[in-house]
Amino acid sequence: MTTERHLPPAEPTAEPRPAAVRSLIPARIDRLPWSPFHTRMVIALGVAWVLDGLEITVASSVADVLNKPETLNLSATAVGFIATVYLIGEVVGALVFGRLSDLLGRRNLFMITLGVYLLGSGLTALTLGNGAGWIGFLYLTRFIAGTGIGGEYAAINSAIDEMIPARYRGRVDIAVNGTYWAGAILGTLGTFILLHLMSPSIGWRIGFLIGPVLGLVILLVRRDLPESPRWQIMNGRERAAEDSIGAIEHEVQRSGKTLPPVDESKAIALRQAENIGYVALTRVLFREYPGRAVLGASLMISQSFLYNAIFFTYALVLDKFYGVAPTSVSLFFIAFAAGSLIGPLTIGRLFDTIGRKTMIAGTYILSGVLLGVSAFLFNAGLLTAITQTIAWCVIFFFASAGASAAYLTVSEIFPLEVRAKAIAVFFAIAQGFGALGPVIYGTLIGDGTQPVRLFLGYLLGALVMIAGGLVAVVFGVAAEGQSLEDVATPLAAAGRGLAGSTRA
Repeated sequence: MTTERHLPPAEPTAEPRPAAVRSLIPARIDRLPWSPFHTRMVIALGVAWVLDGLEITVASSVADVLNKPETLNLSATAVGFIATVYLIGEVVGALVFGRLSDLLGRRNLFMITLGVYLLGSGLTALTLGNGAGWIGFLYLTRFIAGTGIGGEYAAINSAIDEMIPARYRGRVDIAVNGTYWAGAILGTLGTFILLHLMSPSIGWRIGFLIGPVLGLVILLVRRDLPESPRWQIMNGRERAAEDSIGAIEHEVQRSGKTLPPVDESKAIALRQAENIGYVALTRVLFREYPGRAVLGASLMISQSFLYNAIFFTYALVLDKFYGVAPTSVSLFFIAFAAGSLIGPLTIGRLFDTIGRKTMIAGTYILSGVLLGVSAFLFNAGLLTAITQTIAWCVIFFFASAGASAAYLTVSEIFPLEVRAKAIAVFFAIAQGFGALGPVIYGTLIGDGTQPVRLFLGYLLGALVMIAGGLVAVVFGVAAEGQSLEDVATPLAAAGRGLAGSTRA
């Protein structure tokens, strides 16, 4: 038996506090060897980023089609608003489902959020006309799909961090977040084929069904995943937590792996977690963890600004400055996305070995410096469409790993009780600032006759990334290889409450 109750001393003048629970469950999770269970879990949960990348890319790829008379005959403004509504939905979904994930559990929410996404994206394909009612229906379905994906970010990052052994947590989380670009490549190829082989009125609808088909398959895999034992033990569900960790250990052993002994010194005494809302969360973040709050906000804002600025305007740059035909843009984008995908997959493990602070600061600063160099080459007229794309590939090889590490950071440096909500808050902040990027860079691009304006924009993006890296140098947390409970002591730890000691 790995958990037992210890009653606190009598407090005759105060209300009785809940009994503490001494638990080895975090230690039992962190000492597990990698096994097929972990691979299955990562595939089942990590598809959230694939779906998001796919959705954004499909919406961008069919934009030109939706303004044609044979489809929905939308104006350019109406087409652009489709992406805006989706992004707003992501923010709302992250905040709503983030709180519910901390309150109701990771598994409950990652089933619900995927279902919400499936509903929204599937209904998008049923938009049958271009009247005001149908256009409203289209926007509503995109909003619903966005809320599902936004909720996925909060619930999935929490579940992965809490069930992956500490020594693998960095590389896994970074690789999973990086698969956004696998979805982007899939969406680009899928819509390119569909729109060229089918009539536009059918092709765009099937494009929006690619994600739901993939999601339905993953939904069947997710239903067999257990709840996070860490969440269960901190919410007073000792027996359920014991059943979950026992099932995980059994599956690991059944795959032929030997379980290392549990370090008894890693036991932690916990009381049932309090229900903490967003107001109390703000107090926790900025009073107890001010340095970490600055770190999380800086990393999320800087990567979101840069990525949205470049991602949503790369086609304009290729068209206005290099004369690339719209039909060929997708080929350049695949190269751009491939660089962003390969970075997290290849150097993600270094965040566990070299360390978080060094790698996060290094990827942010290096990508900023490389962007600055490419800006001078661009302004001097030394780049072509191909060399510009190669430059983007190299820059975002590092920037993508850093951006993925931003999500890892905000999901591991705050206590479990507020983890999903913290992810949601920083995600919302990042989306808000990220939305400025396309507007600013679109204005700077203009008609393509004044490259010096875009040169200054590139320098701005470079400085933003370098600033994010410098914040990581000052406030970065050396979380590599550490248990989540060592990185951020749970608020429910015995002897600690919301007014616990201040941590930087």
